[in-house]
Formats: sequence, structure tokens, C-alpha cells
Amino acid sequence: MDTLAAADFDFPPIERLHRDRTVRIHTILRPEAPQSQPGARPATAYCLAHHSLEGAEAAARTGATATFDWYVGHPDAGAAANATPTKVGARVVVAPVLAALPRSAISETPYYVLGPDTEPAATHLRTLAADAYAHAAGAGFGGLLTAHAVVLCLLQAKTLGDTLDSWTISRLPGTVFMDHVDDPFILARDLIHEAGHNWLNDALAATGCKVSDTAGFYSPWKRTDRPAFGFLHACWAFPLTMLFTAHALNHTTGARHQFLAAYLDQQRSLLATTTTDHSRALEQIHDVGLRQRLADVHHQALAL
Repeated sequence: MDTLAAADFDFPPIERLHRDRTVRIHTILRPEAPQSQPGARPATAYCLAHHSLEGAEAAARTGATATFDWYVGHPDAGAAANATPTKVGARVVVAPVLAALPRSAISETPYYVLGPDTEPAATHLRTLAADAYAHAAGAGFGGLLTAHAVVLCLLQAKTLGDTLDSWTISRLPGTVFMDHVDDPFILARDLIHEAGHNWLNDALAATGCKVSDTAGFYSPWKRTDRPAFGFLHACWAFPLTMLFTAHALNHTTGARHQFLAAYLDQQRSLLATTTTDHSRALEQIHDVGLRQRLADVHHQALAL
């Protein structure tokens, strides 16, 4: 599992994308100093640069000069002051109030942009997050979360067994939004799922792969036909959680173990129905390396 994860998530086109776009954003915000944030990993600087860009754009539209100047002066969107140390590096863990989050043309779902008023989540939530990152890294997903789950927005606290909502938005790559229960294994599973979406978005952009937006692939998770884009995302993100869950079952007991075992059984059944359509959808991925990564994860999850 560790070897698989290292091979799958270390994708040079994504690394080039991160560097190039970060420089472009910094050039827009600070044309006199177009460079990546000193000392920052390319993926971290890439994620935080998008927060600074969104914040600066919003400030410019409303004439908030002081806020705009703050973003120009903080290409890391203030992350250094709000960092939580984890196994995969410093992360920004926040807990915004869901009802207060904005909705706008940039996203169909609520979102949060780091800014001058950002404060880190409460200590117990940051500890929960750090434990979740550690469990994910121990299962071989450290590389994925290092590059694609830099900012974690913890939303509603729920009970094990409740429906947990989580999502990402393309305008804030490397950021994940999610409900949570007081369990680092469950949080790790969901972090991997959302980071997987961020990874695939970047991989498609980095390789220039354009997939059909016409529904034609049955998704057992949505119970409807979906375009290749959404179908391939599901057939990548859910298998990643299956691989993590299979690993986690060796390290859990009691109600947590039963919950994860039931989840894995459910996902096995759903994934089994996608075999033919997945092969057909992969024909739209012209990059050989990306197509092989998607196929490998799907095949390994089917074998669980």
C-alpha cells in the first residue's frame, strides 16, 4: 500500500502546475516580486496563493483597501500565524460557522477564504486533525495530504453514523471542507476522499485532459447517469477511501471497527458495478500516466 500511494501521488505534471500557477498569482498580486513564498513547499504555496488571490479580488470589488493591502503583503494568506503541526507538515485547521459562510458565483457550496481575521480551530479540533493526518500518512497517503489538504475547514460536529457532508471547490485547490465526528480514523478517511478530488482536478488541468460533460456513465453513488468527469472523480476518490479503510481495520476495534467494516462492504458492492463503465470512461484520459494511475487504484480497490 505504501508503494502504491507513493507512485500514484507523485505526479510531475502536478508539481509543474503548482509552481507555474503560484508564480503567476504572485506576479498578479506583487508584480515587483514574482516569486513563490520563501521556504514553502510548492503545493503549500499554491494552495495559499489561491486564498490570497480570492481574498484580494473580493476586497478590490468592495473597495476594502486595507484588506486588499493585507493580502498583497501576505502571499501565504496569514497561514504562518495559524499553522498546526502535523505528520505531513504545517496545516491550517479552522472551524468556521457553516451558516456564516458565503455563497457566490465562485462555488455552488459554501466556502471559506483565509484572511486577516482567521483564527485556528479550538485545540481539541486541531489535535483531532493532527491525529487524522497521522493515520492517513501511516496508511501511505502522506504524499496526497501533503500536497492536496493544506487547509482544513471543519464544519458541523456530528455523531458516528450521521451523514457527513464534505466537499472541495476548484477555486481553492488544496482546501477541504467537511463535517466531522470525534474520531481521527473517520476524519482521515474523509480527508483522503476530498484530497483525492483536489489531486484529480490538478492532474486533469496539468495534463490538459478534457473529458465529456455529457451524462453517459451510471454512478451507483449518485444513482444516476453522470458525465465522465464526475464519474471518474467518484471512481478515484471512493477507492482511495476503501484502500485506507482496509488498512484502518487492522488498527481499530469496537464500534469504530464495525462502522468502517460496514463502510468497506458497502463500497465494495457499489464499486463492483462500475467495472465496464470505468474502462470506457478511461478512454477519454489521453495522458498515459494519469490513465494508469486511475486504473491501478480502481483495480486494487476492486480486489479488496
